[in-house]
Order: sequence, then C-alpha cells, then structure tokens
Amino acid sequence: MSSPLLFQPLRLDGLELENRIIVAPMCQYSARDGEATDWHMMHLGQLAISGAGLLTLEATAVSPEARITYGDLGLWDDGTERALAKVLDAVRDYAPVPVCIQIAHAGRKASSEVPWRGGQQVAPDSPRGWLTEGPSALAHAEGEVAPRMLDREDMKRIRDGFAATARRAVRLGIEAAEIHAAHGYLLHQFLSPLANQRSDAYGGSLENRMRFPLEVFDAVREVFPAGSPVWARVSATDWVEDGWEVEQTIAFAERLKARGAAAIHVSTGGVSPRQTIAIGPGYQVPFAERVRAATDLVTIAVGLITEPRQAESILIEGKADAISLARAILYDPRWPWHAAAELGARVRAPKQYWRSQPHHLKDLFKEASFGQR
Repeated sequence: MSSPLLFQPLRLDGLELENRIIVAPMCQYSARDGEATDWHMMHLGQLAISGAGLLTLEATAVSPEARITYGDLGLWDDGTERALAKVLDAVRDYAPVPVCIQIAHAGRKASSEVPWRGGQQVAPDSPRGWLTEGPSALAHAEGEVAPRMLDREDMKRIRDGFAATARRAVRLGIEAAEIHAAHGYLLHQFLSPLANQRSDAYGGSLENRMRFPLEVFDAVREVFPAGSPVWARVSATDWVEDGWEVEQTIAFAERLKARGAAAIHVSTGGVSPRQTIAIGPGYQVPFAERVRAATDLVTIAVGLITEPRQAESILIEGKADAISLARAILYDPRWPWHAAAELGARVRAPKQYWRSQPHHLKDLFKEASFGQR
C-alpha cells in the first residue's frame, strides 16, 4: 500500500524533503536588536521535532531598518549570526529536519509595533521607530508617515543586503532560501501598482515593476550553492481593484522559474488596508492551483489548511505539491504526527519520544524501538 501523498518525498533542486509538510515562516517578534533569543530556541526546537519535512525560519531582516518591528529576527552582522548559530546548533543536535531561511525587507510596513501592542506604525522619532523606505513615497495607510522613496544607490544597498544575509545563511549551513515578496513588504511593494508609482525603469509596466524583485532573487540565487533550492513567497492577489493579480503573479513566477527558482509559495494580500478578503478553509489554494497549472513550478499552498484529509486532497487533486502550515502547527506542534496517524503513514519522531507512540499505532514512528530492564 502506497504512502499518502502528504508523506511522500519532495525534491527541491538537490534537496529532498522527507514529506510535503512545510513549517511556514512565522514572525515571533521576540528578537533583541535582531538577535535570536531563548524564545527562538524553544519555538524552533519544538517545530523541528514536529515531523515536518522542512522548517522555515521567520522573516529574517537584511538590515535593522528592514525589520517589521523592533522585535524582528535579523541576519545582518556578526552578532545576529552568532545568536542564530547558537539556536540552529542546538536544534540540529536533536532534529535532522532541513532548514530554510525567509530573507525579508519590510519596506514601508517597517517600524511597526509588535502585534500584542497593537501593531500600528511607530513614529520615526520614537526610540523604537525609524523612517521607512519604499519604492514610492506613499504611506501604507491614511495618517501614517510616508516612506522615503528609494533611489538607485538605495536599491543597490538593499540588493547587496539580501546577498550578504544569504552568505551568512550559507555559512550557518541553512539548506534553502525563500525570498519574501508577499504580504505587502518591500518586494511586493515594488510589484504592486498600489504601492509602486515610480516613473523610472523600476515602475509603471509589469516588466518594470518585476525588475527589482528579480534582481534580488538573482543576487540570492548566485550566493546559494548549486543544488540548494531558492524560491519566492508571493501574494497572488492584493484583493483590491486595480492591484496586483494572479495573472501578473503567473508572469512573475515564470520569470522566477527561468532564473532557477525551485518552487513558488503562494499566499495573498497585505499590501493595502483596503483589501477585502473572502476567508474560508483553503481560501488561497485556488491561487496556488492557477500558478501551478500555468507554470509547472513546484507549488506550496498555504492558508487555513488545518485538517490532514484537507491537505491530502489538495495534493491528490493537483492543486499544489506541498502544504505550508502556520497557525495550525503553532496550535498543534505535533500536527504531522497526528496527520500520519489519521492517514496511515509513518513519521519521524525524536528517540526520546518513541515511547509516546500510541499502543494501537505500533508502526507510526520511523525506526522506533525501545527496551529496558
């Protein structure tokens, strides 16, 4: 009897995932000056032993001003590299799961308060705020301070910052990279006509709006070794009239594929508070299906995918190649174990937990054995 598709291997360039469950990047707003803390040790530690096929680090800023909040994780200097190395070394001692870094710049959505303190923009003259930067001097929301418009030198600095963060990630042994071009952050701002109203070679036409995100992708792809997968996360629609839409997403995905992208991670929204989203189970999956059908890129689906049979159906029906879990796996860090039990598959668990295998599921954990006097 063949294994459920959710638990079959998936190859991304030279990296083979043990199954098709991916831990999505989830901001924790718990870093100090960009440096990972003991919270990250606990948080990533439990997700690393979840049985998922890939663990993605939260959005990792390429510079202090690239952070969404003052609590965001970063990888821009020796201090942030040392702090993240400490966490990853501890995780790898006990969990063989490959790690992906999501490399990010928040653009005009930077300088925000942490969500549990309201999440609103922090004024540039506040001790915990700074002046943001973006493709155009357009504020994200009415009443907010507009970003400083990036010039060519600024864009080179940011592109080099992405490459520098990628080099540090490679030094840390991180196996894959995801470029954050979704959720209204800087690269999405360049893509969307709602945020990008430039009149130079980086604004106006679709080709021009895609130019800078593609340059950033190329810079990161060049740093990561051959065989190490690099891809992008995108918002397939702005959910706003005259904004970025799925047809443009397909065009962007085709350009990424031509440049060596191993996959595409399809989300939606985030660039405008005017968005109107029809939320329901799997509400973003139709966009992933459209992109996959048009490009034949390995496609990662995300968004209110909470049940094992729901995830399996998405894969069986050819709507995506992998399932990315965020809130669902925070709520249930053993989601892959429970999914394997429900679907009749096997999953990897740390040997320290082998004894927890339910009595009626004697073959749930791979390689499990136990004896005592």
